[in-house]
Amino acid sequence: MTLRVAAAQYPIEQLRDWDHYAAKLARWVGEAAVGGADLAVFPEYGAMELASLDPASMGDLAGSLASVDALLEQVDALHAELAARHGLHILAASAPFRRADGAYVNRARLFTPGGKVGVQDKLVMTRFEREQWHVSAGAPLRLFETSLGKIGITICYDSEFPLLARALCEAGMELLLVPSCTDTLHGYWRVRLGAQARALEGQCFAVHSPTVGLAEWSPAVDVNRGAAAIYGPPDRGVPADGVVAVGELDQPGWVFADLDLALVADLRADGGVLNLRHWAEQPGAAPLPPVEFVDLR
Repeated sequence: MTLRVAAAQYPIEQLRDWDHYAAKLARWVGEAAVGGADLAVFPEYGAMELASLDPASMGDLAGSLASVDALLEQVDALHAELAARHGLHILAASAPFRRADGAYVNRARLFTPGGKVGVQDKLVMTRFEREQWHVSAGAPLRLFETSLGKIGITICYDSEFPLLARALCEAGMELLLVPSCTDTLHGYWRVRLGAQARALEGQCFAVHSPTVGLAEWSPAVDVNRGAAAIYGPPDRGVPADGVVAVGELDQPGWVFADLDLALVADLRADGGVLNLRHWAEQPGAAPLPPVEFVDLR
């Protein structure tokens, strides 16, 4: 199946009020729809700009988690409405979500035009998340069956661990979404190289969406570096370097690409190399984590 994806280079901004946020999100989704996108991908922790709506706590790490979590039901209702209005799938910017046990996880939500929602929590936490912010690892790893194809999500640092994406590929994943939030070019390149490596190993496409810009009011997402891109396996039908499209570093905007997911099956069956098939021939190839299937069709 051929689809058009849009990857956001999304700026973290200090918001005046809820209406400012709602108008911003509507404008961004509207621009993706006008560009012909079937799927719009927002970055990791893009929702942290909502912490600016509570000036009393926005400069505090724990307070910012709580204030954003308190708005998630309203945020998700807005995303669901925009997905239905424009007839496209939306990976919402990930946000802190407080579980029943009181722990916060980093949660991404995939909205369909038909009203279904899939949830993926980050599984491996960065040092900042575990040592300073006290955000916990979530579970399980999920593969989403959608009308666009089989979609997996590895949030930022998760993309740097090959067994996660590998398990999704073994389960049939065709398209990997990699939302990220990195404050240095080192961090950006770690995620970028991880996404490219996962596309190579799994003979699939990967969509990378970062936060960009400065938010000096926030102790969590004050500096944001990156460029959105769509990557594929370097093989026939894909550019030689595997870069299908890439944006201008640190500049807000959408990056679009047209992807033929039938090419994934073709290359896995008869590509110039057969990385997916030959994985198990590595000495010491490890058992893979379990994958939960979610039907969003």
